[in-house]
Amino acid sequence: MPIPPSPNAHASGSLEPRRQPLVIAHRGASWEEPGNTLRAFRRAIELGADHVELDVRATRDGVLIVAHDPVRVPFGELRERSPDVPTLAEVLGECVGRIGIVLDVKRHDVTEGTLALLREFEVEEEPTIVASFSPHAIASTRRSWPALRTIQHIGRVTMRAAADHAWGVGFADRQATTRAIRGAQRLGLAPTVYTVNDTTRMRALIGLGVAGIFTDRPDLLRQALLGSQGPGERLR
Repeated sequence: MPIPPSPNAHASGSLEPRRQPLVIAHRGASWEEPGNTLRAFRRAIELGADHVELDVRATRDGVLIVAHDPVRVPFGELRERSPDVPTLAEVLGECVGRIGIVLDVKRHDVTEGTLALLREFEVEEEPTIVASFSPHAIASTRRSWPALRTIQHIGRVTMRAAADHAWGVGFADRQATTRAIRGAQRLGLAPTVYTVNDTTRMRALIGLGVAGIFTDRPDLLRQALLGSQGPGERLR
């Protein structure tokens, strides 16, 4: 089955440069609270982030959880060892309807379960984004839910390949040169950058017209946006 085209592909090959980027709280407000915890997500909501970013994995017995590193034990044992590690369902229950969500699918084999849980929670499509380094996870998302926006993190695939099926691309900050950002925009991709905690760098990326910035400090990014020239309009 072919992968449908990205819902927000830009036929002109460029994005409008004066729109403001999304404030994406990396693992929640992880500068102030432990990342990927309910406390961090609640704090991101309080600080006015547009989205929270979270990492999706599965325990050995198949429970979807929010954690960056691999988990090799059943959920019950994990909960005893690390009670602050939430299930994906717990996070969705906390965040859906209150803030946008960027779900970083760490392995392709949790994609189907992640999408099923999103449907169970009846998430709105516009504030929900699936991101991954895995091109298989992004392709599966596009086939299963064509209207959902996707971010292909650059590393395992080229930008040109990502342009065939993704809404946007994710650059590590060191990769996010002016040339790379302009190249993504020419391909009709929404460029996003992770993880940026320096105000000067934030302002530079705002000036380049990136679509989203992942940060541990959403309050700092919000201040940088307020100080940027022109009222702007968030990228959608």
